[in-house]
Amino acid sequence: MRSIRVPFAGFLLSCMRRLTSVIVLSLFISLAAQAQGRFVFMPQWTAQAQFAGYYVAMEKGFYTAEGIDVDIVHPSATQSTLSRVENDEIHATTLQLCQAMKLIDGGVPLVNILQTSMNNSLTIVSRRGKNPLTQKGARVAIWSTDFGDMALCMSTQEHLDYEWVKYASNLNLFIKGAVDAAVAMSYNEFYQLVQTGLPVTESSVYRFCDHEYNVQDDGVYMRRDQYEQHKAQAVKFAKASRKGWEWAAAHPEETLEIVMKYVRENHIATNRTLQQLMLAEVLRLQVDRESGKREFRLRPDMVRQASRLMKGSRLLTREVTYQQLTE
Repeated sequence: MRSIRVPFAGFLLSCMRRLTSVIVLSLFISLAAQAQGRFVFMPQWTAQAQFAGYYVAMEKGFYTAEGIDVDIVHPSATQSTLSRVENDEIHATTLQLCQAMKLIDGGVPLVNILQTSMNNSLTIVSRRGKNPLTQKGARVAIWSTDFGDMALCMSTQEHLDYEWVKYASNLNLFIKGAVDAAVAMSYNEFYQLVQTGLPVTESSVYRFCDHEYNVQDDGVYMRRDQYEQHKAQAVKFAKASRKGWEWAAAHPEETLEIVMKYVRENHIATNRTLQQLMLAEVLRLQVDRESGKREFRLRPDMVRQASRLMKGSRLLTREVTYQQLTE
């Protein structure tokens, strides 16, 4: 596996950012499906408990009660996000805050219509029982997709000079000992590592939410011009989705059954235990540490923090403000 060193292989990252911008720009073009009264929502990943609130809102009729006809579709090998875009089928998607900020910086105007995450889910897990902050120059596995921005920022800010090794969708590099550490979502890959039986201790895990890198993750975004033209649908979708997440928090066992229904229907290779752990962690990350509540809002201070860190790490060319992300 070829490794990619920081500072960030500028040409490659520039190409990836341009490609991502083109895809997301296309994602929010004028949609024929909207003329039919349908609102099609595509999460950024395959069916799993990360998106439980939307499944609940669908199964419990919350979207119907708001008078909005919602379809939930997932990307796959045969029907990717891009193919759905080309067929004019998608209205909204989930993005991490850092992803949305980079797209705005690249010229794609977005509006956050619902913020679900109040905390950052990233971790760095050391394979050899060491504190990741002591492993300067370590080989660290990170997704080839665009989910690890705060890890790049942390490596720069802490002068760690990590050697980034890209991986697609599993952690075989880490399991086989080809890397020293791996970036992992606390609700997903972290638990996958635990399930392998490898020794994982708190001393070998760096949790971004416990440090100055605690910036929010998932929210729902629409292209700004589409939001302005179809604000009523967007408001209804956000309201019903929030109700779905609130119901999920109050009824985790029944929510897990709903999640597993979507997992089976989409033929996802996972297990019930992993999805139960994922659901509990996703719900935990939705609780703001200061207020102790599920606030479902972007925090201006976290937007400023993310902008500062990303600009300082050359992931942004300019400041992206809270106002640019909201109404």
